[in-house]
Amino acid sequence: MEILIQSLLEQYGAQHSGFAHLETPLSLDFYKTWLSNSFQGDMDYLAAHLPSKENPKKLMPSAQSAIVFTYSYSTPEWSHNFPLKHLKVASYAQKKDYHHWLQTKVDNMCKDLKKIFPEEEFIGFTDSAPVMERDLAHRAGLGWFGKNTCLIDKKKGSLFFIAEIYTSLNLKAPATLPLDHCGTCTRCIEACPTGAILENKTLDSKLCVSYWTIETKSIAPAPLREKFQDLFFGCDICQDVCPWNGKIPRRTKNTSPEDLTQELKWILNSSSHQLMKKLKGTPLARAGGRGLKRNALVVAGNLKIKTLRADIEPYLGDEKLGELARWSVDQMEISL
Repeated sequence: MEILIQSLLEQYGAQHSGFAHLETPLSLDFYKTWLSNSFQGDMDYLAAHLPSKENPKKLMPSAQSAIVFTYSYSTPEWSHNFPLKHLKVASYAQKKDYHHWLQTKVDNMCKDLKKIFPEEEFIGFTDSAPVMERDLAHRAGLGWFGKNTCLIDKKKGSLFFIAEIYTSLNLKAPATLPLDHCGTCTRCIEACPTGAILENKTLDSKLCVSYWTIETKSIAPAPLREKFQDLFFGCDICQDVCPWNGKIPRRTKNTSPEDLTQELKWILNSSSHQLMKKLKGTPLARAGGRGLKRNALVVAGNLKIKTLRADIEPYLGDEKLGELARWSVDQMEISL
């Protein structure tokens, strides 16, 4: 039965898969402590999800097991339709939004599994559901929790999406859990530009570049935004420096200051509607037009691109972006 299911997953392009029993998550107490320390920032839904994460059967009363699988998002080729070729965008976001295409794959898998096992139930999720998927993936044998909080596999690194299917089938889980192979390495902790990676495999979202450029609608305080460097949308640094990603094929960019400036100019001078139309179907749409303009102001200020001053000045009187625009202009006057 397990071999048949894994064969189906491979037909759908899954690179790694396994099975876990739906029990109380191993990392539940850690998660509760993380929430109690307000490390989630203003992502209130993470606390609201707690009951379903604590008891997986709330999502599917008949569920006995989870089918867990991964898809790599690190491929050498660029997505030809991705509009931003020069700004620094997290690797996962340089293609179509996985919340859409991956969920479609998962839904189709469930339909096929239902045909094979008509008496059983199946429901699939991507990371937007109240599921502790890294915990499930660990218990399914797909990797260990890294110090950067990512799930890491010795052969596949950490550059992959995780998805899962809850099922009423009672599937065989691994007898032992993957060992932790981070050892004494602290590269991710040392490389994080904002110090967001704490001890004991803990991430403080309120210090994380990805949180400030993707998840929240707020604007980072000045002392923190100065550490964002030229990161426009998300951050891969803690994964880039991880030795277990050393052999994973990566995208490379050939860019110039002029090309980067032109992309920032386009973002600053486009309406939110124009931006969303151009970026529809990509993860960048999640930040919204105002969020992307916010990010552009931070990058322009950090890189001190004086040629963008005229493009930034119209924002000086903006109710929400005015302070940031003033900061960006002021940064351009600070000597390198």
